[in-house]
Amino acid sequence: MESKEWIIAATTLLGPVLAVQAQKAIERARESRNRKSWVFHSLMATRAARVSADHVQALNMIDLVFYGTQFLGIHRRKKSEQGVLDAWREYHDHLGDRAENNSMELWHTRGEELFVNLLYAMADDVGYKFDRVQLKKGAYSPIAHGELEEEQALVRKGVIKVLSGEAPLKMNISDFPINQEALAAQVELQRNLNNALSGDRALRVEVTNGKSDQA
Repeated sequence: MESKEWIIAATTLLGPVLAVQAQKAIERARESRNRKSWVFHSLMATRAARVSADHVQALNMIDLVFYGTQFLGIHRRKKSEQGVLDAWREYHDHLGDRAENNSMELWHTRGEELFVNLLYAMADDVGYKFDRVQLKKGAYSPIAHGELEEEQALVRKGVIKVLSGEAPLKMNISDFPINQEALAAQVELQRNLNNALSGDRALRVEVTNGKSDQA
């Protein structure tokens, strides 16, 4: 067979295989983009509620979703994906540092900056165009939601302190349910006893033999 015939034969045989592989590559790319979009949308939707379960779940998916691709045993990662992972590691490291009471405001400010950096890098990878100011100030959270979260946090801390013995459980009893008839009878009995013991009133004593009459 001539070279041309070999090429035609190889193309005929490999054509369907290459088409299937190309289709699988397209599906993998689409699936990867969908996962990235889900993580980005979740973080954007919960950026004003960063202790919610959805927000934490989306953060924990970053390492997996932006890991990159594997082809023939070779790991490939885009520059934009690496940018997301770098921003996430820096933000994750900051979240793991406990702030002292006197530096809480600085810790919060730094965390806000790192979180915006993460969203900015993620938006660049998934193809959205946002500026940092929009990412930082575009979130909406009703005041009532913030007050509710603060109240719930105070309740949780108070219950934990009481259950752990760190704080006492205070009780202020203002009134007891009282049976007025029983109270009046008790007062009358006490008055009669006082009069009898003080000699103001005779104390009548009846002695019996303890045997009951029989018919």
